[in-house]
Amino acid sequence: MKAVFLDSQTLGSDVDLSPIEQVTGGLTCYDRTSPEQVVERIQGFDTVLVNKVVLGREHFDACPELKTIAVVATGLNNIDRAAAKEHGITVMNVTNYGRSTVAQHTMALILALATRLLDYNRDARNGTWGKSDMFCLMDYPIMELEGKTLGIVGYGDLGQGVVERAKAFGMNIVLGCRPGQQPGEVDGYSRVPLDDLLAQADVLSLHCLLTDDTRNMIGERELGLMKPTALLINTSRGGLVDEAALANALRNGQIAGAGFDVLTEEPPRHGNPLLAEDIPNLILTPHSAWASREARQRIVGITARNLASRA
Repeated sequence: MKAVFLDSQTLGSDVDLSPIEQVTGGLTCYDRTSPEQVVERIQGFDTVLVNKVVLGREHFDACPELKTIAVVATGLNNIDRAAAKEHGITVMNVTNYGRSTVAQHTMALILALATRLLDYNRDARNGTWGKSDMFCLMDYPIMELEGKTLGIVGYGDLGQGVVERAKAFGMNIVLGCRPGQQPGEVDGYSRVPLDDLLAQADVLSLHCLLTDDTRNMIGERELGLMKPTALLINTSRGGLVDEAALANALRNGQIAGAGFDVLTEEPPRHGNPLLAEDIPNLILTPHSAWASREARQRIVGITARNLASRA
């Protein structure tokens, strides 16, 4: 096996790649690879590892020796899988590596929004608390999570991890149907039509992959069905939510808050509606929910096992 990793820096410099090196018999690594450099760098290799580098038909045509693509992530939207199949190339990805860290981040967003943590921290530090005529500030409404309904759309490994942690806070769990799913019962939880879930959820958390069916799954109409006290969380994929519609919904008080770790363009070099400074009770993080060292090292281990199965 002759392997090259085109964007190894996306896993960070603090992970140990030796499990992959042992399986492949060596590994050529590039920190970053531009689109113009891809063909040159993959020629002569039968195995290519990527995180976000795009691989398509033109690359496969130019490199007939390529047999395996190992994506060190779950999403495969950067790989032309139809073209890979035509060329007899096996495409593998990594799943079930980030349950703890993504669920932890999701709960952090929920808790920060529910307690108005950032607002109270700001007012404690900027002198507002010091000017108060009583011992505390109560300027922002605090949501107690116990007894509230958490709606989950996407009950896979990550959604299940969030459910486990939310139950510890006493939340009631209801699952929602993503496009193509039918109502029913899963693991003792009710799965209801999305519109029904939107109307009853106090917190809605998305854990779906981005597909043609799920793109803009939550738009202006759907936001209008949510409670004005509801929170919307997305630690899954940018594009599941119409960002312009969400920005307007937050400004207009249609929902109470949102916590997002993902945007449609990452990094947002061309701006984004959610980056406006006048949007209240919105927390954005830079696609960092997955990035604990433990999770990144887990990716290496799973990738090594995937490759070993092809050796």
